[in-house]
Amino acid sequence: MGIDIEHLKQELLRMSADEAPGKEFCEALAELARTGRFELLKDALPGVVYEELGARYRRDADGFVKEWRKLAQEMQQGFLDHAQRRLTCLTRLQQVASPGCAPAWQEIQRALDSQRNDLLRAAFALELLGMVQPAVSRATDLRECVVGAGSSEEADRYLDEATRCYFFGLFTACAVMCRSVLEEAIRQKLPAALTRLVRTRYRGAATLGNLLHEVNNNLHLTGFDPDFPSVANLVNDTGKRAVHQGLLAEDEARECLQNARRALELLLR
Repeated sequence: MGIDIEHLKQELLRMSADEAPGKEFCEALAELARTGRFELLKDALPGVVYEELGARYRRDADGFVKEWRKLAQEMQQGFLDHAQRRLTCLTRLQQVASPGCAPAWQEIQRALDSQRNDLLRAAFALELLGMVQPAVSRATDLRECVVGAGSSEEADRYLDEATRCYFFGLFTACAVMCRSVLEEAIRQKLPAALTRLVRTRYRGAATLGNLLHEVNNNLHLTGFDPDFPSVANLVNDTGKRAVHQGLLAEDEARECLQNARRALELLLR
């Protein structure tokens, strides 16, 4: 049975509209006020909140009901935008906000959501659903990385992370992790004499560039495939560009990942 991503997205949108945090609370408050049962809120709300709302209700009962119905509507209609903004606030730098700059419904919704985290849950769900089809398309560009010998658990984890970064559109991070997987794999394969030389010469902090320099100068001693250094240098160059010269495009990340996999196949024959 096929998985219909668009259907899942529409179902998420429907659930978000029906179950937006605060919507039910605002509707219930408006209905109690409309039917003259406002006093039932006394045991449900903190005393200071009940007194403040009661004063506003007594001043203008009809206006009070309209205001809370409007807030419920705004919470429903703006929930997904608010959810995405909530997530963005955690991933980017935020300037100090002026007091009261957020709409009242957002402040209420955020306060009511402090325990359930429905805002973040909806934002992640929507974002991850949007990643599925692009990730599938990127995965079809790759083939399995088949090697004759293993490296280490850490190298496997680096490769896994680099590949997932590519799938999910984290292209710069993908290139950085590709460097890490080759660094780890080379360290695992270096002969003992070269390992001691590298540790002494670079004081235990050799970069991929340092390792490749030593490999290239001692290729016969390492027993590595002669094609390995040139392919690995392509990965190193892209990784350095990712770190020092700006964000990478998708095709650059794909090429870097493919080169890293090819280098591992040459190294681990």
